[in-house]
Amino acid sequence: MTGEVIRAELVQGNIIVWDVEKGRKLYRLGFYGKPLGVSKPKSAEFDAPLVLDIIEAVYLTEEGWLEVYEDGRRLSLEELIEHAEKIHENFREKYRVYRDLRERGFIVTPGIKFGSDFAVYRIGPGLEHAPFIVQVKLLRDSISALEVVRSGRLATTVRKYFTIAVAGLPSGKPAYILFEWWRA
Repeated sequence: MTGEVIRAELVQGNIIVWDVEKGRKLYRLGFYGKPLGVSKPKSAEFDAPLVLDIIEAVYLTEEGWLEVYEDGRRLSLEELIEHAEKIHENFREKYRVYRDLRERGFIVTPGIKFGSDFAVYRIGPGLEHAPFIVQVKLLRDSISALEVVRSGRLATTVRKYFTIAVAGLPSGKPAYILFEWWRA
């Protein structure tokens, strides 16, 4: 998308693109957001405002595609990040993983319904089931065998690869550990 910056509003913790046509453009650009009241959009031909997750809004703002306003005042990128840090524990690390996955060409959506940080698609929601669920861990975090088994069983039940993204490495880039479960 070139030239056009889309306006969104921060309303009671939600980032909303009220202009339906501009919301459609963002959705077409990379499956950003969800149309209000449409749980599983089949295409970008929806007739509702677009609701963005805060992590998507930070990314789109950083890329120069979005401006977020609150009470008529444009928020700076840093103000938006400060808001995100109030919502998400370890936001900056999660954001690095989100950005890295997007840069690798994946479609990344919130993974809350799978008990993870992200659901990750190769093609996009509505076109495939997310093949990966990603949980972000910091280098200093530990993970128990029980947590691996619990997450692996959940991922297997919903036919996804359980992936741990390790953030906070000296390189600044996350490392990924993918678990594949199989029967002998």
